[in-house]
Amino acid sequence: MGMSRVTPHHRHLLVAVAAIALTLGVFALPGVDASAPAAPVRATPPATCGPGSLPETGMQGRVPTADHESGRAARGYRCNTRLISHRSGTGGFKVFRYTDRSGRTCAYYDSTRFFPTDLAMQMRTGFGVIVLDMSRPSRPRVTTTLTSAAMLSPHESLLVHPGRGLLAGVLGNAFANVGILDLYDIGTDCRRPRLLSTTHSALLGHESGWSPDGRTLYASSSGGQSLTAIDVSDPRRPRKVLETYGVNYHGLRLSPDGRTLYAANISNKFTGPALPGEGLRILDVSSIQDRARRPEFKTVSDLVWPERSIPQVAQPFTRNGRAYVLQVDEFSTVGADRPENWRVGAARIIDVEDADRPAVVSNLRLDVHQPTGRRASIGDPGATNPFGGYTAHYCSLPYQKNPRLAACSMIGSGLRVFDISDLRRPREVAYFNAPVAGEGSSVMAQPAWDVAGRAIWFTDTATGFYAVRLTNGVGRLLART
Repeated sequence: MGMSRVTPHHRHLLVAVAAIALTLGVFALPGVDASAPAAPVRATPPATCGPGSLPETGMQGRVPTADHESGRAARGYRCNTRLISHRSGTGGFKVFRYTDRSGRTCAYYDSTRFFPTDLAMQMRTGFGVIVLDMSRPSRPRVTTTLTSAAMLSPHESLLVHPGRGLLAGVLGNAFANVGILDLYDIGTDCRRPRLLSTTHSALLGHESGWSPDGRTLYASSSGGQSLTAIDVSDPRRPRKVLETYGVNYHGLRLSPDGRTLYAANISNKFTGPALPGEGLRILDVSSIQDRARRPEFKTVSDLVWPERSIPQVAQPFTRNGRAYVLQVDEFSTVGADRPENWRVGAARIIDVEDADRPAVVSNLRLDVHQPTGRRASIGDPGATNPFGGYTAHYCSLPYQKNPRLAACSMIGSGLRVFDISDLRRPREVAYFNAPVAGEGSSVMAQPAWDVAGRAIWFTDTATGFYAVRLTNGVGRLLART
């Protein structure tokens, strides 16, 4: 199927379409009757903070109003972490670390949360995807910003494929947008990405996923009800392999062989006290991976959990050869009931060794996510925002095989780090939270890992890029086993 190429003359039109679609769609999430929340699971045991920490003053994950009024919140909260560097500006939903073929290391992050709400600050700090030279993590240096069509507002679709040295993004927003796919070469010089193609090869844009071999890019539109598989074997000439409609998928991740797709399923079942189909959907995509003559998306199984909110993404990993995913829910359920009764899904570890029978193993949650925590924190800045507050958004792992740490962006609670050495009994071991006075934090980005430096890179949507080092022995858990 031939692709229409997008010229620079289309750019302003595309951005206008993005703004219109956002206005119509950002609040179009399905309503949920949350009047009878399920019995909650327990919160993860809190971290024990060592020397150099500046711990939270009370409940795990909370920044109380009293701390804002006294000025304590302005000092921030850190536990077994230390700031390496900070670059002011806006931040979006993904941060990546990449080392090119010549050994240069760079960071990439999108600067747009919801276009055009970030416009005023971006006029001062820059638009598009920010490229940082991280040769000296203590002094990140902007080398360029990417402002091709998709990079102006990739929403949650930005991805790096380390093996092929490619950066991809699909023009998206909080609902859906025209599926303009940009592909860049970053392997030659990560500091100066080279645009390889800009095509309408994705149907609609919002989230995405990449096969481990880097030959297939998957694009989902969530509100646009579509899923597209794109052959990017030749990144200069991407082509559609298969598209389907009537599915409400969010983040997409693939098994190591590329034959199984883990879709965060927002679902289209809008009845009952919660969305009955909302959770994890496992799909067989082997026919797409094999480039069969008649490829298909074949549903294998569905899994739901009582405390779910909006499924965001499921990150695959293995432990002693057995397959798992770290699945995270974003935000909270929204309905007619009072905000303190909205459910917070947070994150969980799911055993997917038997794809026909996935099962939740354990949960990653904070005290402030629990019903008692929500009731206690209802007056805190941002706490009643259904698109933020004390909820989760993204989690990531340092590597796929036997990881012992997980990091999660938990919006108003900042960056949270968990020890998952015992998959059934995870515990929090570190955090870093730098709230804005009177407003709180807005940490939404998928964190990136500097394993050798024992550090994590992330962004806050309002205050920009952070690099923090794990201290007091937590960083030793990054050693591969």
